[in-house]
Amino acid sequence: MIDLRSDTVTRPTDAMWDAMRNASLGDDTLEGDATVQALEQEAATLLGKEDALFVCSGTMGNAIATLVHAHRGGEAVLDQDAHMANSEGGGVSRLAGLFCRTVASRRGEMDLQIL
Repeated sequence: MIDLRSDTVTRPTDAMWDAMRNASLGDDTLEGDATVQALEQEAATLLGKEDALFVCSGTMGNAIATLVHAHRGGEAVLDQDAHMANSEGGGVSRLAGLFCRTVASRRGEMDLQIL
């Protein structure tokens, strides 16, 4: 079984190790990595978007999202049980300059009865 919740949950199979050993490599800083570029293009095509960006972790994706969608000094409104609120609040504050405001919820949806 492949569990994509985290890069540390699923152990690579022999086929995965072979693919990693034989992968073409490029320098992402200079001309770019062809494999990553192909993955980004495939994702953009599948989603009907002009372009896509590969990020190597959920934390990196969350950091980019907060930087893009909010202004420094504002608030990030988060589910009280959100991973960002409980494990990434320091990064949200330091990198994006946001204060994490948690709201009561039921199964990930704001609980308007409590608010």
